[in-house]
Amino acid sequence: MTGEIARVSSKHPRRLPSILAALRADGCAVLEDVFDEATLSAIRDGLHVGLTLVREQAGQAALQRTGELGVVRAPMLASDAFFRLLETPELLEIVDAMLSPAAILHLQNGFVLPPAAPGDEARFQRQFHRDFPRVLNGFVCSINTLIAIDGFTAGNGATVVVPGSHQSHDAPDTSAAIPVECDAGSVVVFDSTLWHAAGRNATAHDRCAVNQQFTHSFFKQQLDYVRCLGEERVLRQPPRTQQLLGWYTRVPESLEQYYREERVYRAGQG
Repeated sequence: MTGEIARVSSKHPRRLPSILAALRADGCAVLEDVFDEATLSAIRDGLHVGLTLVREQAGQAALQRTGELGVVRAPMLASDAFFRLLETPELLEIVDAMLSPAAILHLQNGFVLPPAAPGDEARFQRQFHRDFPRVLNGFVCSINTLIAIDGFTAGNGATVVVPGSHQSHDAPDTSAAIPVECDAGSVVVFDSTLWHAAGRNATAHDRCAVNQQFTHSFFKQQLDYVRCLGEERVLRQPPRTQQLLGWYTRVPESLEQYYREERVYRAGQG
């Protein structure tokens, strides 16, 4: 453990081995300069559309009760721009190396972190947690790619991490936590067993981000994305995106589906 967060340019010829080394040592790294402003702007707009959709479908009371005000689950429902994030080569190579080319998307959530208000500490994201709470003898089950749509600073609620706290059964001393500050368009990559929390947004503006968590295909997704998004929409995406969305890891619904030529669960999806 180095106690500092490694930062690697997406243009660096050895970005992948550098990121992998940092993930092994500290459980976290920053990949810089991944997304341009046009992409960030489209995602930012989509997050606010998504917020409206979530409030309409779930209801403000449910979001308040679960501490999820500002969380946009399934943002692909709001904009196709979120599908494009799943096509990012710099992120896919990390997923392939840490998990496998057969990995799937466990979740894609948007975050619109508002200026701090009384009671914010009750939000789940503000409490230290692990996105994958099980440690299996060092086996990497899951990784996260947290995209900074706005720049992350200590003042606007940058994600706070405890370097080196990954792959451990014991909760760490959170006094060792540090904010991961980075420019907009950067990606915070971390082992999903790393202890982390959202920081406190002490500014007057929202701070936006998108969290993508990937797992081996034998783990259940947070949402059944094929049903949630609709088969027609999923099939319009590139084959790799279909794979990530779980198109080939569905449980057959009938004997007809089980025996048909194009199986919904492919052999070797590990």
